[in-house]
Amino acid sequence: MNITLVLTNNKLICVNDPVYGSGTLNYVAEAPCEPNYVGTKTAVCGSDGQWGNKQDNCVLQIVQQLFQQSQDLNNNSFPRFLEKLSSATVNLTEQVVDSPGTINAIVQILNNVANVSLSPNISITETSMKNILLTAGVLTTNGSKASWGFLNGNDTSNITATQRISVSSLFLQSLENITSYLTNDSFNIDTPSILLNKATFTNPFMADFDSSVEIDIPSVGRSKFITVVTFASMDNVLPARDKGNSSIYVINGRVVIVQSSGTVDNVSFTFDIINNTLGNAQCVFWNFSLFSGLGGWDNGGCVLVSNNTNVTCNCNHLTSFSILMSPYSKDDIVLDYITYIGVGISMASLVICLIIEAIIWRKIRRNTTSYLRHVSIVNIAVSLLIADIWFIIGAAISDAKTVNQSACTAATFFIHFFYLALFFWMLASALLLFYRTVSVFDGGFVFDGGLSKTSMLAIGFSLGYGGPLIIAVITIAVTAPQKAYIQDAGVCWLNWDKSKALLAFVIPALTIVVINLLILLVVIYKMLRRRVGDSSQAAERHVMVIIARSLAVLTPFFGLTWGLGAGTLADPNNRGISISFALFNSLQGFFILVFGTLSDKKVRSELIGSETSGSGTRSTSAGNSSSVFTFFQKWRRGGITTIKKRPRQKLKC
Repeated sequence: MNITLVLTNNKLICVNDPVYGSGTLNYVAEAPCEPNYVGTKTAVCGSDGQWGNKQDNCVLQIVQQLFQQSQDLNNNSFPRFLEKLSSATVNLTEQVVDSPGTINAIVQILNNVANVSLSPNISITETSMKNILLTAGVLTTNGSKASWGFLNGNDTSNITATQRISVSSLFLQSLENITSYLTNDSFNIDTPSILLNKATFTNPFMADFDSSVEIDIPSVGRSKFITVVTFASMDNVLPARDKGNSSIYVINGRVVIVQSSGTVDNVSFTFDIINNTLGNAQCVFWNFSLFSGLGGWDNGGCVLVSNNTNVTCNCNHLTSFSILMSPYSKDDIVLDYITYIGVGISMASLVICLIIEAIIWRKIRRNTTSYLRHVSIVNIAVSLLIADIWFIIGAAISDAKTVNQSACTAATFFIHFFYLALFFWMLASALLLFYRTVSVFDGGFVFDGGLSKTSMLAIGFSLGYGGPLIIAVITIAVTAPQKAYIQDAGVCWLNWDKSKALLAFVIPALTIVVINLLILLVVIYKMLRRRVGDSSQAAERHVMVIIARSLAVLTPFFGLTWGLGAGTLADPNNRGISISFALFNSLQGFFILVFGTLSDKKVRSELIGSETSGSGTRSTSAGNSSSVFTFFQKWRRGGITTIKKRPRQKLKC
């Protein structure tokens, strides 16, 4: 054995790998193939200490010999060569499907066969075509899925290259080209993985192939040949890559090649659905020119006609067709009603909340803690209101026939930012509660010696908007260049499948929920342990009780809401979780109004005082909430119309 020694002063990053050995950063190592294989395996040493960018160029020796023979075929050797190719492929199926290099070599052989078929001296007879389909069928079996995943992964990593030939796309194109050179005979070929039918037709053509695809062509006027190739498992070979390079779609029907000796500009396909849990069907054909030659599924010229127990498509051209479906973005009328009605209630509640805060704003500024609490509530309401507005904008963008990616990205950024701001302002409110609790119950002071109102406002705004801005900017900066910021299904929200960008919202939100719950436990413990006797501290305690009560309701509510959101990621097909999440998520504004604003007895008192003042009724004092409550109680009983201020009486000893 020849051994190459590489001497270096650089540090070994990748160490003692059983296949590639040791190497320095970016070192390209070569490893020999197993017995009966020729070629090499290569890998590059990465900064993480792992060998990456692995290339398996090992090819079965017999297949390599056939590849060399395929470069020099003629009319005499052609039929015998195809027989040897199919025999070797079928007999060595397990070794073939486990070797990406061997699959690649067989695809190159089929491409050479397609090129040779151009010669007028070469005929593709029924026997020759059967051998070709037997060979191709082995490459589409379930055992080959991992090898095709490796080959397609290499294609995807070079998707931005100027020119790149995809092995899977070349495989399909070779079969299309070979099929177009069949002799003008009618015949049927049935192999374990591929079915071929060739026939003539004059009248409207309708046929069912493999009990899974029905094709309907109207009358064309004169006799024509039609060739249909139906693949049982071509979804193992072709990636479900559409024009937007999404990764969430699934090939959910048979792949068929349809060719005709004449022009056909109106054809209908009815596909049986493989997985009934998927939705969002698209009628597509394989466009070999997408992504600079890599190829991908394109819906140009095809229209979805119906989508019930099966999918019917109408197209104005012939080529290779199938249907793509998605596990997400399912049309659910119940979810739609819950979401949009709930968001409407939420937005109306938030507007009412802000109006109430504007009415009582002057009166709540007298107490620092009360003032800061209402600042938090206002910013929580504003953040959620703007987030809901952007949610509606994003939904409108997503529902458009052509999704504007730039607009969708902008909507996603603002939804992400303002939803985070909601949680960070809740955190600011909890930290205010904790600080004032420590000040009152441990420090013995209320205002003196602590942070000023201006300082606490600066901290609140820095935390409430600065934290979300940093997270949102970092998220878009990291994921947008890889086109992994928004979801692939045309939904204006953070991506999950490619980049896990959604974690940039879920992790901060749920972390804040946990922190707030811990703060609540500490505050409740201190309040129950110590009492306050000073009147100013008593007023302070009242405000802190209001804050604690609001957080005690809103924190678990928001935590449950986004916990259900995480549940939809874990089980996207669970309708119960999806409906529960939509219901809780759409009513957040209503809960803020009820438990953030109206649950405060003084807020209700001030509102009643404002109403009586505006109607000409005189009250004792705008600042005396007990008199206002007395009025309110009597007013409810219907026993009073006005309250007159009594003159002060002098007390005599």
